[in-house]
Amino acid sequence: MSPRRLLGPAAALVALVLTSACGSGLGGSADSGKVTVAAAFYPLEYAVSQVGGDLVEVQSLTKPGAEPHDLELNPRQVAHVALADLVVYEKGFQPAVDDAVRSEARHTALDVSAAARLDLTAADETESAHAQHDDHAAKDPHFWLDPLRYADVGDAIGAELGRRDPAHAAEYTSNAKAFRATMTTLDRQFRSGLEQCRVKDLVTAHAAFGYLARAYGLTQQSITGLTPDAEPSPAALADITDRIRRSGATTVYAETLVSEDVARTLARETGARLAVLDPLEGITTASAGRDYPSVMRANLATLEAGQECS
Repeated sequence: MSPRRLLGPAAALVALVLTSACGSGLGGSADSGKVTVAAAFYPLEYAVSQVGGDLVEVQSLTKPGAEPHDLELNPRQVAHVALADLVVYEKGFQPAVDDAVRSEARHTALDVSAAARLDLTAADETESAHAQHDDHAAKDPHFWLDPLRYADVGDAIGAELGRRDPAHAAEYTSNAKAFRATMTTLDRQFRSGLEQCRVKDLVTAHAAFGYLARAYGLTQQSITGLTPDAEPSPAALADITDRIRRSGATTVYAETLVSEDVARTLARETGARLAVLDPLEGITTASAGRDYPSVMRANLATLEAGQECS
């Protein structure tokens, strides 16, 4: 086996992993007979597992509990990208994955961005003028929080799996239809639950919920922009505090995987309640459910209470 050009100073170690993988089955489908898939982060891992079913072996590049925005790949993960039959990722969301795909998986990667229709930026959220300047025009990557966009990505994954494994194309198509049915049911539940909410302003820790807000008639006001661990400036905090008071918002939403400190301070300053919304960037033992649908239903219950929906 001749390893391809590898990333960074760890190239020699990755080459060793790649060479030893020929006999270990890492990333290859020869041993299991399954299509091996490297998924960049949890929502893509879950979609692949649902659409691929027993025909695929999927592994997430982002470990449970890790913040996917900040992902760095170790040599073994780069090797997994190189050896996988398919790499499913979202271009522009995780630079380390983009680099690995560019170096190791140009012909085996599926970028889901087109299927996700990434048409929101921080600047599009008119109530988020305090978003960080460096991501003000960046595309919002959090498409999976709109179940119907997520279903579109499921269709794209099914089509790609069918191209790479044509003998089972009909099964992938059927699984993608089942995935869409689950997402459509979830979408109906959100539309019904959020149809009549007294509070329309959705105050979130970072700008992860723009697609959800747009789909269900809410207006996102984020404490920071698209980067969850960004520190808001004093001017940004003053701005969002004033907006909360003027809008009548009664809940500030912290989120999983990042510190609640700023959201808690903002809630205390405005007299709002503090609740937790999960942006579903990963599942941990602290998650309010074991998978995407159950966590989304928990999010819906949280929103119905926090937005005062009847």
